[in-house]
Amino acid sequence: RNLSTTMARSQKAKPASSGGRTPRGTRSSGTGAASAAATSKAGKRPRQPKQRTHATPTRKNGASEVPGTSNTASLPPVQQRVRCFGSYPDHAEYAVYHDTEWGIPVHDDLKHFEILTLEGAQAGLSFETILKKREGYRKRFKGLDPAKCAKLTDSELKAALDDPGIVRHRQKVPSVRQNARVFLAIQKEHGSFDQYVWAFVNHAPVVTVWKKGVMPPPTDAARALSLDLKKRGMTFVGPTIVHAYMQAAGLVSDHSESCWRAAA
Repeated sequence: RNLSTTMARSQKAKPASSGGRTPRGTRSSGTGAASAAATSKAGKRPRQPKQRTHATPTRKNGASEVPGTSNTASLPPVQQRVRCFGSYPDHAEYAVYHDTEWGIPVHDDLKHFEILTLEGAQAGLSFETILKKREGYRKRFKGLDPAKCAKLTDSELKAALDDPGIVRHRQKVPSVRQNARVFLAIQKEHGSFDQYVWAFVNHAPVVTVWKKGVMPPPTDAARALSLDLKKRGMTFVGPTIVHAYMQAAGLVSDHSESCWRAAA
């Protein structure tokens, strides 16, 4: 046999080497890999769907901050406050008046005249009715400036009787001019109406606390002021009206014991 024949036979009998790779187009039994994959798949827990939480957002101090709710820890909203008047549905304007004006000491003469005029107009009516007409009074009576009201003409007063924005009372309307003239005379005598009126309470508010629903009677100071104003020529200034004026202007603090302003 020659050498070339021997080598040819040797190569034909030797199996082809794959170099550790599975020839293309064939599958490996893959016992190890398949087994590991199966074990991994079997041992893996099924995925749980994510659950949405609805945690209540809070401020740093822990108070609720959910939209549409109020933080009542620091200050209750207007409708939740206990007050002398105005704490009932659909009377927000009256509640705001109580919380921001009524009983707060007044030291401005224009404000004194406005309150005195409105309280006089209230006689026989509820003050809430008058409060709703306050802007009407300001428009009709020149901003309720006593210097201007003192110069109202008869024709202006007659026209006022046809104005639905005020209380159209035949005695109350002309009293605005008459009281303005007396008011100016008091200013001239005492330097200001404020100095004159606060002297009746020794220049400090008279503080009292009443049970809710109890109507505080006119004080001795109210009676004395009423008497003096009448002597000077003012009208619609009886003791009850003057006491109401003093309450509104802060000369007297008559908040009920359960009112939030009583403890403020």
